Amino acid sequence: MKAQSDIAVVGLAVMGENLILNMASKGFTVTAFNRSFDKVERFLAGRAQGKSIRGADSIETLVASLSSPRKIMLMVKSGQPVDDFIAQLLPHLDQGDIVIDGGNSQFEDSNRRTAELSALGILYVGTGVSGGEEGALLGPSIMPGGNPEAWPHVKPIFQAISAKVKDENGELTIPCCDWVGEAGAGHFVKMVHNGIEYGDMQIICEGYVLMRDLLGMNADEIQAVFAQWKETELSSYLIDITADIMGYKEDSEPLVEKILDTAGQKGTGKWTGITALHLGVPLTLIGEAVFARCLSALKPQRVIASKAIAGPTPSFTGDSAVFLEDLKQALLAAKMVSYAQGFALIQEAASEYKWHLDYGSIAMMWREGCIIRSVFLDNIKAAYDSHPELDNLMLDDYFNDMLSKAQSGWRKVIAEATLNGVAIPCISSSLSYFDGYRTENLPANLLQAQRDYFGAHTYERKDKPRGEFFHTNWTGRGGDTSSSTYDV
Repeated sequence: MKAQSDIAVVGLAVMGENLILNMASKGFTVTAFNRSFDKVERFLAGRAQGKSIRGADSIETLVASLSSPRKIMLMVKSGQPVDDFIAQLLPHLDQGDIVIDGGNSQFEDSNRRTAELSALGILYVGTGVSGGEEGALLGPSIMPGGNPEAWPHVKPIFQAISAKVKDENGELTIPCCDWVGEAGAGHFVKMVHNGIEYGDMQIICEGYVLMRDLLGMNADEIQAVFAQWKETELSSYLIDITADIMGYKEDSEPLVEKILDTAGQKGTGKWTGITALHLGVPLTLIGEAVFARCLSALKPQRVIASKAIAGPTPSFTGDSAVFLEDLKQALLAAKMVSYAQGFALIQEAASEYKWHLDYGSIAMMWREGCIIRSVFLDNIKAAYDSHPELDNLMLDDYFNDMLSKAQSGWRKVIAEATLNGVAIPCISSSLSYFDGYRTENLPANLLQAQRDYFGAHTYERKDKPRGEFFHTNWTGRGGDTSSSTYDV
C-alpha cells in the first residue's frame, strides 16, 4: 500500500463502499471515512480486508493520509449534509485541494459551491454517478462538472473506474466518463439522466399493463415478450431487468403480481420537471412519469374510484401478434421522444448558464454503466457529432426515420388503450408532443387573443415583424392601455 492515499471517500453506504472497492481494484489507494468510525472498522475487517484501503478516524487523519493535491469524494446525503462536511474540511485543506460531491445534489447547489470554494482556492467537482450498487463496484457512468482545473487530477481515477464502451477494434477502452462542463453541469446532466430514467420505467410499465389488462397475458407470456425485445432496437438495461423481474417466482407465483402498486420516488424526476418549467422547455413525458408515480400513491382513493366511477372494460378483439409489434414501436417512439426532450432541456440549460457542453460525449457517458443505457445512444452521439447545434433529436435523419416508421403502430396502440380505458400517460403524451412539435400552426393564436381580451397582454401578428406587439379593444369598452409584455 502507498504511503499516502490517492483519494478519500466519505460515506460508507452502498455506493461509497462499492466505489472504494472499485478504485482499489484499479490500483488506487483509498482512505475510507464515515461519521461513525465503527462502520469504517467493520469495512476494513470485511470487504476491504487485504486491499489498498486504509481507514481514518478523524478529519485530521483523513486529510493527512492524502497525497497532494488532496482529493476527497463525498458520498453523503445531498443538501445541508454536504455543506456541513465541506465546512468541517475547509480548515484543514490547502489551495488546490479538491472536494468532490458524488451524491445526487441539486445543480444549483453545485453552481454555488463551485463559486464559493473557488474564491477560497479550493477546487470543487460536482459529479453524477449512475449504475446503482453493481455499477459502483464494476463500472458506473460518471458525469463530472465544476471547476475545470480539477479535471486533470481526478480524470485518471474516474476514467479508470468507469464503465467502458467498445472502440472500433471491439475493445472495451472508451470510458463512460468525460468532463461535462462548468459549475453544476455534471449534476444537471445526472438530474436529466434520472428524469429520463423515470420516463423509461413508466413507458415500460405501460407496455406491461397493456399486455396484462388489455391482451390478458400472464407473467410468463409477458416475460417472453420482454426477452424477445432484448434482442431488438429496444434493447436496454431496463428492458433486460424487466424480463428478469417478470420471470422471478416466489412459491411458484410471479413475485411482481404480489407487489403493491404504489411507486416511491426520491425527487430527481421532480427536480427535472421543475427545472424544465423554469427554463420553458416542454418536458411533457418526464412530467407525466412523475405524476404517474404521484397517482399511484393514491391507492386508497383508486380502490374506491374503481368501484364508483364507470369506464370501459378492456376487451381486445384484434390480432395480438400485430398489436405486440405495434406496442414495440410505440415504446420505441416514446423512448426516443423522452431522450429528445431530455437533451433539449440540457441544451437550454447550457445556453442559460453559459456551459460549454458536448452532447455526443454526454450520450457516450450514458452508453454503459448507467440505468438508462441503451443501444440507440450510439445514434444520439452520431446525431450530435454530425450536427452539434441540432435543435431537437427528432430533426436528425435517423430519429426522424425511426419515428416515421413507428407512427402507425404508435397511434394504434394509443387509440386502442383509450377506447378500452387503459391509462398510458407517457406513451400518450409522447405522441402529443411529437404532433405538436411538427405542427406549423398551433392554436396559441386564440390563446393570445384570450389573454389580450381579459388582461390586455398584447399579441404579435403574422402580417407584422416579430417583436412588434399589439392590443385590441375587443369590447369597445376598454381603453388603449396594454399590460406589460414579458415571457416566463
